[in-house]
Amino acid sequence: MHQVMGIEIERKFLVRDDAWRAGVTGVRHLRQGYLAIDGGNTARVRTDGTRAWITVKGRTQGISRAEFEYEVPLADAEGLLILCGERLVEKRRHLVPHEGHTWEVDEFFGANAGLIMAEIELATAQERVDLPAWLGSEVSFDPRYTNARLATQPFGRWES
Repeated sequence: MHQVMGIEIERKFLVRDDAWRAGVTGVRHLRQGYLAIDGGNTARVRTDGTRAWITVKGRTQGISRAEFEYEVPLADAEGLLILCGERLVEKRRHLVPHEGHTWEVDEFFGANAGLIMAEIELATAQERVDLPAWLGSEVSFDPRYTNARLATQPFGRWES
């Protein structure tokens, strides 16, 4: 079991340029599919090639939301991904330390190719964080940039 219960508090940003690549300390390839999307509530399955999780998230309130995450057998997750149909997101997650925090920079593929987004998980909604110069616009409050929305309305299909 990965995480029994918690609150996810995160901020999301687009990236301005590729300067973040120089600080990468780790990379994982993630595939995730959405089993259910009900308003702001979601149930997803995610794999990183060696491990897998089922995550249920509640509606976002500000930059916070309830999150329940459980590790599951990889073979089960692969089967569940098939049930997701086209509601899939594929991305490469880069870990980038900066001023005491580790940023997760997601480089999307498939129908979301061209989108690169950085996120930071915080201990509290009021926590102050030093923003790296390579960050662009904050998209924390723009629902188009949630992974669940990207699974159903991919970035590549947005009108300019």
